[in-house]
Amino acid sequence: MIEIRPAVAADVEQILEFIRELARYERLEHEVVATTANLRESLFGAHPFAEVVFACRQGEAVGFALFFHNFSTFKGQPGIYLEDLYVKPHMRGQGIGRQLLRHLARLAIERRCARLEWAVLEWNAPSIAFYRNLGAQPMQDWRIFRLTGEPLEQLATSEAGAALSLNER
Repeated sequence: MIEIRPAVAADVEQILEFIRELARYERLEHEVVATTANLRESLFGAHPFAEVVFACRQGEAVGFALFFHNFSTFKGQPGIYLEDLYVKPHMRGQGIGRQLLRHLARLAIERRCARLEWAVLEWNAPSIAFYRNLGAQPMQDWRIFRLTGEPLEQLATSEAGAALSLNER
């Protein structure tokens, strides 16, 4: 029996451990700089930016999902963006990932969201097959772009128009 429960501030160390486990699986552990302090503030502070739910078996957290709201201007409605979904390796194949996604789908419906979406690494064939089996479709015509670190800071501090390339003028 799996119970889905929302995380509370006392769970922040467990959340960080799940993030690290997911990063190891995705071969991205070197990118994890999150700390319990910034997770506590970001998830449970005065203005929470995301939510976490755990999948628990006999009181032990065996999976988690971290998600937040986005917004579709075309639909005029919010959506839920799933940032992380992870099930411990020894618990995979038991429907826990499906239960976490079902929980998020129900939240999306309750919150009158137009969609539930996420990204998946191209090499992650097992996850892609799992998502397709649920009826999820890849967004073929879309690419994710990201600004982080120095390029983000440069854009934020640049004068309007000063950093435009020839292609942008």
